[in-house]
Amino acid sequence: MRSRRWFLSLLPAACFSQTSGKGRLFPSVVVRYPDPATEFPVFRLTDPAYTSHLPAFYGRASSRRGTSVLYASDVTGQMEAFYVDLKSGQARQITEANELDPYSLTLAGNDRGIFYFDGDRLMETVMSSLRSREVYRVAAGFERGVGSSIAEDGQYALAVEKNGAKHRLLLIQIVRGTATTLVEADEEIRDPVQRPRRASALYRRGDGVWLVNFDGRQNRRLRLAEGGTGPALWAPDGHSVLYLNYPADARQLHNLREYTPDSNEDKKLADTSQFVAFGCNSDASVFVGASGSKASPHVLLLARAVKREFTIAEHRADDPRMVAPIFSPNSQRVFFASDRHGKPAIYAMAVDKLVEETEQPSLQ
Repeated sequence: MRSRRWFLSLLPAACFSQTSGKGRLFPSVVVRYPDPATEFPVFRLTDPAYTSHLPAFYGRASSRRGTSVLYASDVTGQMEAFYVDLKSGQARQITEANELDPYSLTLAGNDRGIFYFDGDRLMETVMSSLRSREVYRVAAGFERGVGSSIAEDGQYALAVEKNGAKHRLLLIQIVRGTATTLVEADEEIRDPVQRPRRASALYRRGDGVWLVNFDGRQNRRLRLAEGGTGPALWAPDGHSVLYLNYPADARQLHNLREYTPDSNEDKKLADTSQFVAFGCNSDASVFVGASGSKASPHVLLLARAVKREFTIAEHRADDPRMVAPIFSPNSQRVFFASDRHGKPAIYAMAVDKLVEETEQPSLQ
């Protein structure tokens, strides 16, 4: 006679709910509330009793259709990656890491996997099977620097290593796991991002923003506007760099600017309500920003054509830079972070009535 244990062993693992580790499903903790400033509906996706973080502002957090979001949380007792389905509110644990860097998380361009640093190891996890593999390990004698990113086609990674004051920017081949040094400097290098559709990378070095080709040539500092430089990211088509400028005169407004590397042209797009973080939709026609103003701690949309802002919500974060708002690839949702209800949590808003839907970005 067959035992009950034998019968249960024939059933697929998917029939059972994980109690711990990869694949574990967490019930919805989504809370909907009307924003105090605008009365627009806001959805808090994570429990503020635990700390949750979106990836770095230049990483990919939202699925291509904007129906799921990748984030890191310590709800298990340590930082792990989770993928929340916006329809059900359920969050699926994706990693079992030892030292997950939450800001290194990013979705692959095709949504089929994620990349992240677990301590000194660059890892890839396939979403369907949750199988993980080590892509690259930080070289002996070095430690990780600040920031890393993955090319949208998944062929290359950019990372920073350091040894004391010495920093180096690496180009890592994802399949082979081999690394090439693009830049070395005796000052901080951080936040490298590949130029869309081009074999070059944008990165921060000291107090400047630099550009280098994947062969290590044409390494140069970009001639940006005078004053402080805030977050900088590529326009989705790779034609220009979009960045925040902080004028030396504190009485002047933070402004959003565009620099075109091919022509060395720099121009102001619009003044802002003191943005300290921003993102753009997939055709760069609309921006979403987080104001650093204590009097108006808002998340705002900025229409490029008319240079006009529109408040969509309060963020009331202790540090407005953490808000780091982003669009979903189809421009129909905005995601941001805030600690207004306790520990840092992830928030979402539908903006489909305010922003036209955009085509899915090409992976070519």
